[in-house]
Amino acid sequence: MRHAPITSLKIPIAVPCLSIKEMEYVQDCIKSSWISSKGKYVTDFEEKFAKYVGGKHGVAVSNGTVALHLALATLGIGRGDEIIIPTFTMIAVANAVHYTGAKPILVDSESRTWNIDPQRIEEKITKRTKGIIAVHLYGHPADMDPILRIAKDHGLYLIEDAAEAHGAEYKGRKVGALGDVGCFSFYANKIITTGEGGMLVTSNEEIAERARKLRDQAYNMNMRKWLIHDEIGYNYRMTNIQAAIGLAQLEKIDAFIKTHRENAQLYNSLLRGIPGMTLPPEETWSKNVYWMYTILVDKNKFGISRDELMCELEKYGVETRSVFHPIHLQPPYRNKFKGYKYPIAEDLSKRGVNLPSGNTLTKEHVEYVVDAIESIKGKKDKRWIG
Repeated sequence: MRHAPITSLKIPIAVPCLSIKEMEYVQDCIKSSWISSKGKYVTDFEEKFAKYVGGKHGVAVSNGTVALHLALATLGIGRGDEIIIPTFTMIAVANAVHYTGAKPILVDSESRTWNIDPQRIEEKITKRTKGIIAVHLYGHPADMDPILRIAKDHGLYLIEDAAEAHGAEYKGRKVGALGDVGCFSFYANKIITTGEGGMLVTSNEEIAERARKLRDQAYNMNMRKWLIHDEIGYNYRMTNIQAAIGLAQLEKIDAFIKTHRENAQLYNSLLRGIPGMTLPPEETWSKNVYWMYTILVDKNKFGISRDELMCELEKYGVETRSVFHPIHLQPPYRNKFKGYKYPIAEDLSKRGVNLPSGNTLTKEHVEYVVDAIESIKGKKDKRWIG
């Protein structure tokens, strides 16, 4: 493979793929004047997305973070409760627990999938534990069978954070409908997007109805008393315009996933021979949708650190992102977890980098990124020999 030149070419980390269909549905909203949180696209999107992931009910919300918060609030999580979460995840997971007044209890990752380590969950369970949030990180499912068993044995709720894993599969079943509630994000860089937006998916009708009530300021269903609110709710609604975009995106989700997986396979084939590169996992029981194509950089074998590689790739016009900073090291939480050690999460956070991974990424883009990596390593090797 040729070495890439430093160029003005720009390859972004992820760009949404929008087309005529999204425009048609949005124009229909505008023509009908149904542009707020009421309208056919909201209910259509909820029903079709829930069916796609294998759930019975969908509750559309304004973003992925409030999906997590609403799920916890719907399940009655509150002050004094504890929720077990991975430390290696996006800070929104811990924040959502904090919003309820509950306490996040952190668990380290396991090295195979980088997700929460099921073998370390039970040791964190106390009489205050009310639930577990399993995050399907970067598109790879968590190992759900042991987590489901632990939740059942201890009478705990199991919430799936599938914000990064639309269409990912665990033993042939799509994630997000395996626990009590699944939470999704439709931010602009996700596999399907509504710009901002999220969704709760559940097969429990009572949970779905409760979530719908809390989502909409807890309005009274009795129309004579509908402006009397008997509890505190939230304004977490999704607009009909957002849902229209989401419905059009959902029609293309299989094509988007195919693009992500094909690009990941190409990345794998081209990067496999480069020393110091750990490629993203895909367990035999899983279907990874590779929301982000994530590698780990070994400085001793590759020659430079993760951060140095990111800086060098920027010179080639290649946008990258470091992986998540563990919760226990985040400024709002580090004092609460002072003295705790989560070695696998800490190692992942130091060495992990997301390469360009969006729906618009092409074969030529992937080849260019790998050429740039080879060029950077080649220059380092020459300096080392010299």
